Amino acid sequence: MPRIAYLTRVEKFSAAHRLHSPHLSDAENLETYSKCNNPNGHGHNYRVEVTLRGPVSPTDGMVLNINDLKVYIKEAIMDTMDHKHLDKDVPYFKDVVSTTENVAIYIWDSLKRIMQNPALLYEVKIFETDKNIILYRGEES
Repeated sequence: MPRIAYLTRVEKFSAAHRLHSPHLSDAENLETYSKCNNPNGHGHNYRVEVTLRGPVSPTDGMVLNINDLKVYIKEAIMDTMDHKHLDKDVPYFKDVVSTTENVAIYIWDSLKRIMQNPALLYEVKIFETDKNIILYRGEES
């Protein structure tokens, strides 16, 4: 019986965004998001950890070839978000507030769409700052 292992790849990207909900008035947005509601936006150097969970193959000794994971991360994260303004350059965030929670959901959904075996995806963890960390495992309420 194969053993289960967790494989994590870490990547960093830089992006700007503005926290602003179309469902709130300008005053409510300012109250809710404070300085993060700056009309010109602000930026982060995000650190993302993508974790896969699966059986270690008896043939090649891997959960997934790390080179395949690098390709998935490049397509789902780096090509679409690195050095971009999330609200202006990523269509998903046109009507979705670009909170780190929603960035994690976007990354999860993007990886699920392109992975050959999406069932391996276990967790997306984003460090917005050293103190603000979001973890998403595809759970819904």
